[in-house]
Amino acid sequence: MTHDHDLVLRPTPAQTEAALNPPPGRTGGDLVVESLAALGATTVFGLPGQHALGVFDALRRSDLRYIGLRVENNAGFAADAYGRITGEAAPLLLSTGPGALTSLAALQEARAASAPVLAISSQVPAAGLGGGRHGYLHELPDQAASFRGVVKSVHTARTQSQIPSAIAEAWTSALTVPHGPVWVEIPQDVLLAETAIPVVTGGDTFPEELPPRPELTAVAADLLTRAERPAIIAGGGVVRADAAKKLRQLAERLQAPVVTTFGGKGAFPWTHPLSLQSWLEDRHTTDFLEDADVLLVIGSGLGELSSNYHTFTPRGRVIQIEADLGKLESNHPALGIHADARLALQALLETVEEPRTDPTAPERVREVLDKVRARVAAQELTLEQDVLAAVRKALPSRAPSFWDMTILAYWAWSAFDPGAPNTMHSAQGAGGLGYAFPAALGAAAADPTHPVLAVSGDGGALYSIAELATARQYGLNVTWLIVDDGGYGILRAYMTDAFGTPTATATDLPGPDFVALAESFGVPGVRTSPETLARDLAKALTTPGPSVVVLPAVLRMFAPTHAD
Repeated sequence: MTHDHDLVLRPTPAQTEAALNPPPGRTGGDLVVESLAALGATTVFGLPGQHALGVFDALRRSDLRYIGLRVENNAGFAADAYGRITGEAAPLLLSTGPGALTSLAALQEARAASAPVLAISSQVPAAGLGGGRHGYLHELPDQAASFRGVVKSVHTARTQSQIPSAIAEAWTSALTVPHGPVWVEIPQDVLLAETAIPVVTGGDTFPEELPPRPELTAVAADLLTRAERPAIIAGGGVVRADAAKKLRQLAERLQAPVVTTFGGKGAFPWTHPLSLQSWLEDRHTTDFLEDADVLLVIGSGLGELSSNYHTFTPRGRVIQIEADLGKLESNHPALGIHADARLALQALLETVEEPRTDPTAPERVREVLDKVRARVAAQELTLEQDVLAAVRKALPSRAPSFWDMTILAYWAWSAFDPGAPNTMHSAQGAGGLGYAFPAALGAAAADPTHPVLAVSGDGGALYSIAELATARQYGLNVTWLIVDDGGYGILRAYMTDAFGTPTATATDLPGPDFVALAESFGVPGVRTSPETLARDLAKALTTPGPSVVVLPAVLRMFAPTHAD
């Protein structure tokens, strides 16, 4: 008897000939790029360094497209966005020591947002591994130790024969739910040495699926079938699993109102009668969710931002579907279902019987949103709402947008209609500055058919200003909106609220003329106003190539409710 798992793929005569007679002049670096191409990679991001030159030399002999950024952390943000947009593992090529360590903040964001990034770094020569102090350039006692608490998995190839398998194993890890960044290290001498190993052609990997346990699905379906006031919190896991349509089907069947987390923007249609939108930092929404007799949480760990700063206390039964086992029931007791959101939603659609639908659900949703709007309207924040509306008017419906940690982004988390799933992204996972513009460059590289918008404050913009050179070099269609308030605006507000006055030397930023600075890179720039923003932004977005739009404005946040 022959079993499927006993079958072995035999090489063709041409493959055998190629294996026995590999082309001369190849190195360990060629094994890296051949492995990536065999796995299906087409685009790589990175920044060269002395120890990694073997890989960058091999790029010349490959068909891989290379997008080189000016700072390693920004290259990591670009790879993060490429992974979010395509769902593929985005290769990130880095050098040893300082180059590798500079990527840590970007990899932390990728881990928090479950973005698949395949980071490949050089290492000191193999003789220097093991923690000794040999004095090699860039030497660390244990470079991988700096990444183990940040990425999903760490892999080391100490010989050339280990390279294809190590990269394939890392690729599989990055694309196994929950997706995330992974780390591969290869010593400098292994990358530079000539190799007789055959050209890498086999690269198929099959990340395992994560279906729900059927006995748990049955309990969840029963709870939802009998629920009188069900509600749903949809997180980023719904977007990453491409499960928005299944979520809508289930919500409509149950007549369950849906709120999306800031990472789950676009998981549910913004104007749907059952949509509570994303007002998670509003007490009216929190109260509504607490009143649900059955709360279905899909693809969210109910962390700080998704729980109104841990003031959310559900009174009914909670069903939590989450692919990251560490997040399951980490904040609230629940019927925890460890599963991919798409597979779990499909299982619920197949098992939920005729539920007790609530005909008043759309009316109750309207009442909550009316209360939210009234609360915000009472704070006289017309400027902020007008600016956000201008951005929405100018941005094409399916164009992706990337938002830095800035006041306008904090508004957008709650109040911005993303238009479609997987189009609005921010650094809210880890909360680091400088994400928006380099991430937008990665998205533009992934899909050149749509313009891409990046939104930063002046403080965050200075983190990634060097990437204007990258945008210009590759002609990427990214429009960068910089809201210039002369400082770290949100930190000024936080310090004023907490201490009565900010430390001006820490929060004020006498900055550059961003329009002149953009033009010095060969990137067109324009200074706009709240009244002309929609027009100027729309023009920039429809003009091929990179552009910068600068809005001098001091914006305020709406009052929080978690301290009420």
